[in-house]
Amino acid sequence: MLNKNKIVNDPVYGFLRIPSPLVYDTIQHPYFQRLRRIRQLGLSDLVYPGATHTRFHHALGALNLMIQAIETLRLKGIDISNEEAEAVYIGILLHDIGHGPYSHTLEHSIITGVSHEKISMLVMNRMNHEFEGKLSLAIQIFKGEYAAKPFLGQLISGQLDMDRLDYLQRDSYYTGVHEGVVGGDRIINMLNVHNGNLVVEEKGVYSIEKFIVARRLMYWQVYLHKTAIAADELLIAILNRARHVAGNSGTLGSYRPLVHFLGRNIDAQSFDDEALDLFLLLDDHDIMTAVKSWQFHEDKVLSRLSTAMLERKLPKIFIQPQAISAEMQSTAKSRTLNRFPDLTEDELAYFVREGKLENLAYKPSSGGISVLLKNGTVTDLAAVTDNANLTPLSEAVTKHYITYWP
Repeated sequence: MLNKNKIVNDPVYGFLRIPSPLVYDTIQHPYFQRLRRIRQLGLSDLVYPGATHTRFHHALGALNLMIQAIETLRLKGIDISNEEAEAVYIGILLHDIGHGPYSHTLEHSIITGVSHEKISMLVMNRMNHEFEGKLSLAIQIFKGEYAAKPFLGQLISGQLDMDRLDYLQRDSYYTGVHEGVVGGDRIINMLNVHNGNLVVEEKGVYSIEKFIVARRLMYWQVYLHKTAIAADELLIAILNRARHVAGNSGTLGSYRPLVHFLGRNIDAQSFDDEALDLFLLLDDHDIMTAVKSWQFHEDKVLSRLSTAMLERKLPKIFIQPQAISAEMQSTAKSRTLNRFPDLTEDELAYFVREGKLENLAYKPSSGGISVLLKNGTVTDLAAVTDNANLTPLSEAVTKHYITYWP
């Protein structure tokens, strides 16, 4: 019989022991192994060279934290059966299983109107069928439908879940941006349950404040870094142009999964079993292999954009709080045309692009973070903190940007 009692050495937390044969089988499944080939931070390695870690790394790290959280709650007398513990371990492992190539960067470029959360559910249901229903409880908890113990679902997805706790620490480690370092062990040890819901004990308030501030800073310094956004826009423009070429009967290569999606507009209604099969064959390598091929494409726009990506010649980006004015649009187009005078007005749209960024570190309207006071009552974090910055952190900050080629 195969020994499934494995140990994984994680660079962030140290050794992780796989807790059960079913968890081992979940990790070994081809759909989960695919996450090895999908970057956690998309193109952020063009800014932070060390940021090459994957969704696979992140999922295992979140599992590590979840095991610690379950052990902590059990020590505090919270009743969690072995079946429930195993289910929540699988739930956190599979929470990102539906991510496509380059994670969030291309989420709406390959398929329109189908989120990675929706695809995750489709994949989990398919895996559950293969595992003869053994993932049913994990799916129920993941969907927030396990009414008996809501805190289990909150550990997977909430304002203070093991997903966020891992990606802050992991992304900080691999980028070298120390603002993301939080007291993960202390936060987990301050967790408790009240009336079935996840709470933080009052003595852990300062650690939670640090967690929220760290999340805000990591968004501006890593996830929404201006150069990473410029790179994202370039890659999106490449995929959009490739779709345009395919729509005009141009050739894009022979790899069927990628050609399938670029050659037609697949949305929520047309995302069938065949589309899911093909989507699960796509990863970062397929996209970059295509870009390497497209640098020699006869379409000048696709070739020029692809070459720029491979050589890291990124567009300039301008970010401001106000919406991009018509005057700024005109200036950006003029500067780009000075560099590429052979572009038509339609082609120019691939080189001058607009968008907006939103940073919301704490969202009380989505359940917030509940604090268990010493007198046994529960209140929202905002009611007990003396940090004057917490209220602004619960308000979205929006910025607008335009990319161009001077």
